[in-house]
Amino acid sequence: MTEAESEEGYQQDLSQRHVQMIALGGAIGTGLFLGSASRLELAGPSLAIAYAICGLCAFMVLRAMGELVMYRPSSGSFVTYAREFMGEWAAYSAGWFFFLNWAMSGIVDITAVALYMHFWPAFAGVPQWILALGALLLVGTINLAGVRYFGEIEFWLALVKVLTLVIFLAIGAVVLFSGHKIDGFTPGLHLIKDFGGVFPHGIGICLMLVQGVIFAYAATELIGVAAGECKDARKIIPRAVNSVIWRILIFYVGSIVLLVCVLPWTAYHADTSPFVTFFQKLGVPWSAGIMNFVVLTAALSSLNSGLYSTGRILRALALGGSAPSAFAMMNRNSVPFVGICATLAIYLVGVALNYYIPSQVFEIVLSLSSLGILGTWATILICQLRLHRAIRQGRIPPTRFSMPGSPWSGWISLGFLLVVLVMMGFDYPSGTISVACIPLLALLFFAGWVVIQRKHRLGEQVPAPAESGD
Repeated sequence: MTEAESEEGYQQDLSQRHVQMIALGGAIGTGLFLGSASRLELAGPSLAIAYAICGLCAFMVLRAMGELVMYRPSSGSFVTYAREFMGEWAAYSAGWFFFLNWAMSGIVDITAVALYMHFWPAFAGVPQWILALGALLLVGTINLAGVRYFGEIEFWLALVKVLTLVIFLAIGAVVLFSGHKIDGFTPGLHLIKDFGGVFPHGIGICLMLVQGVIFAYAATELIGVAAGECKDARKIIPRAVNSVIWRILIFYVGSIVLLVCVLPWTAYHADTSPFVTFFQKLGVPWSAGIMNFVVLTAALSSLNSGLYSTGRILRALALGGSAPSAFAMMNRNSVPFVGICATLAIYLVGVALNYYIPSQVFEIVLSLSSLGILGTWATILICQLRLHRAIRQGRIPPTRFSMPGSPWSGWISLGFLLVVLVMMGFDYPSGTISVACIPLLALLFFAGWVVIQRKHRLGEQVPAPAESGD
């Protein structure tokens, strides 16, 4: 498959503001708005350190992707790069790992949308599966309509998250520096010292949190998929990639530091968003409703992005012969509609799960999606290492956007991902289930690869039709 074939049919309808918001929106999800509550309750202020460490790894993955995009923008993203630098077997594994991640994550997101809708009395009596189906139809329509509609909707969904955090940081900073008491406490760094210090439960808890925190940054790699439908990708992508690291520091690390400085970390509880706790203590009305709307948009954003990216990845797999050829088909809106519909079919399973076992949906699928994230990130890093070697050997010209510290930064990042995988095995039950599924997934992937190779061999044995003579 040539470069032209992999990108044929796509339209470059994503602008700079679209790509920047896709990159930023991918780094800000429900993990910060909701998941940080339980982690704050468990680890206290040291959560900021865990976010910083994992954010650095995510940035390295993003820089590796950025260099690959500068080498050659492609909607097939890491599948295309894996095919070139490691072979079709690597493209096959990387693509289906990615599909596994987003198929499972989509079921989580669709469940989350239904749960968040139940917050409002008007939807409290609506069955969970109906709300999940409604969300599915909405994002499906957006994605099938064309990439410019996806980009525009994703821009506004991401903007809601960004503005929410900006408002919190602004108000929190005013409260902190004004000395205005909240719930009887005077804000300041002394609240960290007075309530057990940075590591109230020891350094070990902070380290164990790393294996969960790292997945809060999942979806940052979507910028590589979007690059194939971006105007002037080689100019826009470096700006978008470089902007993510300081935004991660401000939004993730800055938010956690501010939260533990305006209130004792013991004030936050797992069943309530820490941002809701802050605004409620401050006396802001409707704070719970506003934050519920924010996390609802975050879940819709993730669902929307997952559907967009899996359609493109499945098409890249099909063009290389690692997926059914029908996945390569495009509709009149230049959208790989068969791949998107295949993902929608998986999401329908999520709707069924909402009907039969709604309380167990999250635990069942989250343990599987984490493996897809690790597999995707590892593939990106390995491809960058292969690209770096080819550049060093003079076979490929420099990209002018090299990964900092390469190749050592790539190897260190891969080592970090391996440590995360090992630590997951000790996180019972969800992490243990994930690691235990690896042999089964490997067997399924191998069986699929054998079937694909067998079809290829049979295809090669079929003689071409003879040309008719005059």
